[in-house]
Amino acid sequence: MSDWFLTPYHQQLRGQVRAFAEAEVAPYVQRMETSGQVEREVAAKIAAQGWIGATIEAAYGGMGAGHLAKTLIIEELSRTCAAMGAMVQASQLGVAKVVRYGTEEQKQRWLPSFADGTCLPTIAVTEPDSGSHVLGMEATARRDGDHYVLTGRKIYVGNSHIAGVHGVVARTGPGSRGLTAFLVEADRPGVTVPAHPGTLGLHGFSFGELRLDHCRIPAVNRLGQEGEGLDIAYSSSVLYGRPNLTGVALGIHQAIAEETVRFATERHRYGEPLHDLPTVRHKIGEIQSRLMTARLAAYHAAHLLDIGRPCDTELMNAKLINVEWAIDSARTAMEIHAAAGLFTNRPIERYLRDAFHLVAPAGTSDIQLLRLGEAALGLDKGQWSSPATPPLDPDPDPDLTPPDA
Repeated sequence: MSDWFLTPYHQQLRGQVRAFAEAEVAPYVQRMETSGQVEREVAAKIAAQGWIGATIEAAYGGMGAGHLAKTLIIEELSRTCAAMGAMVQASQLGVAKVVRYGTEEQKQRWLPSFADGTCLPTIAVTEPDSGSHVLGMEATARRDGDHYVLTGRKIYVGNSHIAGVHGVVARTGPGSRGLTAFLVEADRPGVTVPAHPGTLGLHGFSFGELRLDHCRIPAVNRLGQEGEGLDIAYSSSVLYGRPNLTGVALGIHQAIAEETVRFATERHRYGEPLHDLPTVRHKIGEIQSRLMTARLAAYHAAHLLDIGRPCDTELMNAKLINVEWAIDSARTAMEIHAAAGLFTNRPIERYLRDAFHLVAPAGTSDIQLLRLGEAALGLDKGQWSSPATPPLDPDPDPDLTPPDA
């Protein structure tokens, strides 16, 4: 039934990405898992395919293919390697801010290089001492003539070590309208990126810290107007962060289902395949049911986004159930694998570790449920997916875990 949302173009795109991932990405997965280092070589190969430009208009060198196509790209890469799916989704966050808020000059300068993969972008919002409390950020941007001077630290920045430009939100004044966004080239004096820390999962994905020490940038690098930084962070999180992470979770979920079926077919007990045991078959049915429903939610939300329909709640729900059910299915799969799932010669433990990385970015599950409850009660303040009625008065204590990762 999920195929109802897919055109022949989407089906062809899925096939192309899957074939590429299996041939060009899969051979490097074990190296990523073993080293835990940022995987620049594979990231560059993927970026060169042009898939970062899925939502960039053809006039700027992009695919102009939309959000559902973007979801399929991220899903298929994540089915093989969630770390590289995460690389693409983080890049798409960086794309979002320029597509939505960039001047024509900024679009002409940056979007073609995003689309052809020669420059990967980030969005850098989260800080060590404020976390998801966006208004608590302390990084500053001080106007100095025709320049701004930025100072502060950002953490959990997706693509931190491989990006060519960082989308930084910093404080230019007090209150919710005192945040402003900037495009900061990675090679600017005053920009440093410390060594990548070890992480639970997504080995190979760059997910680190950005330090700005009196980094001087021209005023033309400001993204949008002064005071629009909170809008940029929110809209990127809602319209790109949620569906992007949904795509990563969906790819992991598909891989869980396939690997579990393979294991239950290959492994024998009592002279028959493991799946002949009713308890095992029941658990596989649970995984399949979750996966089918999660995919419908993902494709439906992306489809609504593509046709311009208000869909904030659908995006929330898609992120919620795709992440939570991928984790649930990973646990179910681990139960079927039993002790065999504890060893790294099978990927099931990797899927579980990778899935946990998707909980916090773009709003935890508790936040999605809170906002869904408010929508049901008629207490929501508008929808970012409806250009005519975006939220005009964001909460004084923002609820969205920033979309950086």
